[in-house]
Amino acid sequence: MMRIGVVGLGSMGAAIAMNLIESRHEVHVFNRTADRAEPLRAAGASVAATPAQAAQEADVVLTMVADDVAHVAVTFGETGIVAGLKPGAVHISMSTISVATAQDHAARYREAGLGFVSAPVFGRPDAAAARKLFIMAAGADEHLAVAVPVLEQLGQSVGIVGADPSQANLVKLIGNFMLSVIIETLGEACAVAGKAGLDPMHLVELLTNATFNAAPYKIYGPLIAKQQFQPPGFSLPLGQKDNRLMLAAAEALGVPLPLASLVHDRFLTLRSQSIGAEHDWSAMALCALSDAGLSKQLNRG
Repeated sequence: MMRIGVVGLGSMGAAIAMNLIESRHEVHVFNRTADRAEPLRAAGASVAATPAQAAQEADVVLTMVADDVAHVAVTFGETGIVAGLKPGAVHISMSTISVATAQDHAARYREAGLGFVSAPVFGRPDAAAARKLFIMAAGADEHLAVAVPVLEQLGQSVGIVGADPSQANLVKLIGNFMLSVIIETLGEACAVAGKAGLDPMHLVELLTNATFNAAPYKIYGPLIAKQQFQPPGFSLPLGQKDNRLMLAAAEALGVPLPLASLVHDRFLTLRSQSIGAEHDWSAMALCALSDAGLSKQLNRG
């Protein structure tokens, strides 16, 4: 049994914390909206008043927050994780944050003599609850030795990316970029099928039982074919944020990403029509469907 802090109790973080409780760890949780901690309190977790309190005496602290701003807010300052973390403990950042922020955090943790591991995940809330996440981890060997046994209790695989924590964040952004392109191609494919009088759902069933027999197509294909974008498993603003971070990382490396730029414009189109957090990011396909005159959900007039 370990003493573990969990900071950030959205749908992903709450599922992760519940799994750790069920694995009989001593779990201390923090969330800025305190009500989200109550189901975990009922399950046996202690509720901390600050991130620093959640980190006190912990062997490991996990964070799962929405973006860079939230990550900085719960990490540094008088009430942040660093203020409470004991020597030898490891902060495992499971959030999708920018490469630059991960680099900054890793450097500041090294200066403080503390452990920092980036371990962003692939998987939606149902996968988190079922311990089916795919986890990408990076950090110093001695920190990974602490982190990996915990992460193995939360996912179906833990891929070791390298010694630089920010490398795991880059892999995560690349993966989400690839998923966004799959969503765009599915939208365009369903638009062509629908315009030709072929049932888009039948198209998805045919293709996902043939060449495209992979999880992203099986998850997003039916959502797009049915135009079923609510409730969100991964919200549009989060997808837009990841697209923006991918473009920033590529620009820093001097790498053009034409498809990511196309996806960027799709997100802007949706935002201009006030389609946002209440929609799954697969709603990006509405742009292709609307271009073909097949969607009433996007007003392009």
